[in-house]
Amino acid sequence: MTCRHLRWSWRVASTQRELDDVARIRWAVFGGELGLLSEQSALTRREVTCVDTLDTTVHVLVYAGDEPVATMRVALPNAEVAANLGGKVGLEMEQRVDLSGLLQPGRVFAEPSRFCVLPKWRRSEAVTWLQAGMFAESRRRGVTHWIASANLETDSPVDAHLSWQVAARRGWVSPHWRVAVSDPQQAPVQSRSPYYTPEERAQAARGLLDALRLPRAPALFARTMGARFIAEPLYDTYFQWFTLPLVMALDEVPAESVTRFRTLEQGLSLAA
Repeated sequence: MTCRHLRWSWRVASTQRELDDVARIRWAVFGGELGLLSEQSALTRREVTCVDTLDTTVHVLVYAGDEPVATMRVALPNAEVAANLGGKVGLEMEQRVDLSGLLQPGRVFAEPSRFCVLPKWRRSEAVTWLQAGMFAESRRRGVTHWIASANLETDSPVDAHLSWQVAARRGWVSPHWRVAVSDPQQAPVQSRSPYYTPEERAQAARGLLDALRLPRAPALFARTMGARFIAEPLYDTYFQWFTLPLVMALDEVPAESVTRFRTLEQGLSLAA
């Protein structure tokens, strides 16, 4: 069966089987494909953290026919997390970033993460279905803004900073939102996963940024979800890669994307 004729759907994972599907997809991407997880996680081939079991955490799962092919996690504010971190929002990101300056009456933040699509399905509608599920479920729960950190696919501070420069050149750095890094982490001295080639770095040194690549995750969220970047790169000690903090306002998601999400939802309702 071709992708065009598949029956696509998304749901919030709730059964043990669905939660296992979520954890297995995440391991397949972060562990099996990218080699970012410890050998111990290979025993069960599941990627799970303490945030996954909170009652404020939502796991969106996308199916192509009967096959689970993509997933992401949306964590909503949690009072226990806020108390343990000494924070004000109750999101995991407060461990590394001071979010207090973003708080205003009427704003409800959620933290999307673990955006995973199995390699076979990355050129299919799986990505759009995942975003549609993220958008619809966040709306349903009263979320107004997402705060996240997009993977830069490198542990090189030079390449991470260059990605930040490329994002700024494209107009994707927010002129209004800024966050302070509360406890910056240092990357390894020897990079094991550079993103840019020596030729691209030389091009950047000459100020020629327009044609340079930007890693998939930040580019995807900037184009399709209206994401704007709000801090220079952070080093993620769990995955040992740099990430780029961002904010997305649900009311500012591009109209074209919202229309596409609603079309998918309407088709799903008619098929039910």
